Parts: sequence; structure tokens; C-alpha cells
Amino acid sequence: MSVFKKKNDLPEPDPDIIILKSTRPLECGGTDAYQQKNAPKTIVSDEMTLFDVNSAFNTLAVDVDERLDYVCAFATPCGGGTFIFFEKRMFYREVGGVREWALLKEDLFPKLTAFVREYDVARSNGYHSQTHGLPENFGGSVDIRYASGETISISDNQSPVLGYDAGVALAGIFEQALKGERAELPEASALKAIRYAEERADGGFTHATLTFDPDGAGVNAKSSRYDGPQVYESEKPVDAETVAAIRENIDRSGILAWASLPESDYEYGAEKTLTFIFDGGEITVPGNKRLPFQISNGFFNIELEMTTKH
Repeated sequence: MSVFKKKNDLPEPDPDIIILKSTRPLECGGTDAYQQKNAPKTIVSDEMTLFDVNSAFNTLAVDVDERLDYVCAFATPCGGGTFIFFEKRMFYREVGGVREWALLKEDLFPKLTAFVREYDVARSNGYHSQTHGLPENFGGSVDIRYASGETISISDNQSPVLGYDAGVALAGIFEQALKGERAELPEASALKAIRYAEERADGGFTHATLTFDPDGAGVNAKSSRYDGPQVYESEKPVDAETVAAIRENIDRSGILAWASLPESDYEYGAEKTLTFIFDGGEITVPGNKRLPFQISNGFFNIELEMTTKH
């Protein structure tokens, strides 16, 4: 939640908000910061439903040879297990980093619940700060949600949101989890076809079906209606290189595991789905899933190939 509409706007009055800093009109740079009065500093619930944390770290203050520079850790329940994404970067090293998703059979949330309590992650709950003009990854954000309705929400683009020891411990939890048993998913190489469907609020639509040929290429058939009654139809070949890129995108983003993930907080002006068709069945994935930005473009990349380029 943000009480700031855009830079240099005055904050909207809210009895639950304490304004800590506010950018002055026409000020270049500056910081907007506020604290939610009623944000709990102790979480009662043990049933976590979302863990989404990313933080940079002040590595110059750490006296170790290999220093953690940035961590992104995302987890949500999925089909009795846990869908996770983890990224780790090390200070001034081209190797040693990690960027990986997994659909685990393990329920990771007892460990994450214990982590939140051990490192008192909720102590800064409700604090949000934005310093204008900074590049990305100077600070971080925390969005942790519980079945009880309790939340931990923190953001600061200037300073780390986790202590260094907490970051190392969190990285250890996810690195260990990545070694665990994975739930089985169909192979992208076994795909027979992909269906895309977009239903817009004004009654317009776009439907496309990309059918794969045995030789590695494919054919994309599309029909669309916009602001009038006419339906536009087309059918065009898709080369093997593009088909290979689509399969690679599916594997890289883990999109075949998205079906039961939580929906995004944002509302879109159209309902979009991708249906992945195999010999033994199909998987339908809505386009409004809550995901880390590093893999969230997996849906859009396929949509782009099926609706715009062909």
C-alpha cells in the first residue's frame, strides 16, 4: 500500500498513517516515507501463504571473503508442496550466483515461519520509504502474508530490509530447498500445442492456437475482434528457432507450475489464459499470477509470439 500517488503529490490523509518524510513540491530527488500505525510487530499465525522478500546488503561492512550482495526469495503453496524462486548474487563475483525456480514436494513454510520469528522480520512492519533517483537494488522489500490476514509489509529503496546474518540464513534455507525432491511436471519438449485466449471488457477478443509440427516448426492460427463486429483471421508458419525459444521460455519461467499460484494484486482490463496441450492432457494458466519479476514475463513472451508477431 502507498499513500503517495506520484512524486511531489501530497499524501492522502489516513488516520492509520504517520508521515515521516515528504518530498517538497518541485524538489529534485528527496524521500517519501511513512509508517503504518497498526502494522503488527508480532505475528500470531503459523500458516503462511506467501513469502516474497528481496534485499541488497551493505557488503563493505562485512569482513568475510565471499560476501552476499543481493537475495530474492519467493515461496507460495502449490499443490501440496511449495513453488519457489531464488536468486543470489555475490559481491564482485561473476560466478557463485544462483537464479532458479522449483516446484518442491516439501512444505517449506514451517522453516520460513521460524525464520521470520528468529530474525524478528516484523519489527519494521509497516515502514515504507522511497528515495527518488536511486538505481535499482539499493534496498529491498518484504511482503509476507498469513491465512489469518496478518501481513508483514516493508519497502525501502535506499537501505537493506534484512540484516546481513538474516540474508545469509535465508539464502541457506532456499539453497537447501533447491536440493530437495521436485514435483513432476510435463516436459516442454512434449508439447503438442498452445492455446491463447484473451477476453476484453469491451467484448473484443483474441484467440490463437500454436500447433507444433514433428520437424520442430509450427503453425499459428489467430482470430481477433476489436471495436466492431468484424472478426480478423490469419494462419502463419512459425519457424523452428521461434518454437525452440518458446519451449526454452516455458522451462526458464516454470510456467507449467503456475496454475495454482495466487493471483496478482493488480487488476487487468482483460482475462488472459494460456493452455498447454500434451498427449495426456492439458494445463491452463491464467495470466494474472503473483510472481517475482525475474520470471513473470514468461506468459507475456508467449503471448507476444502468438498474437503480435504472427
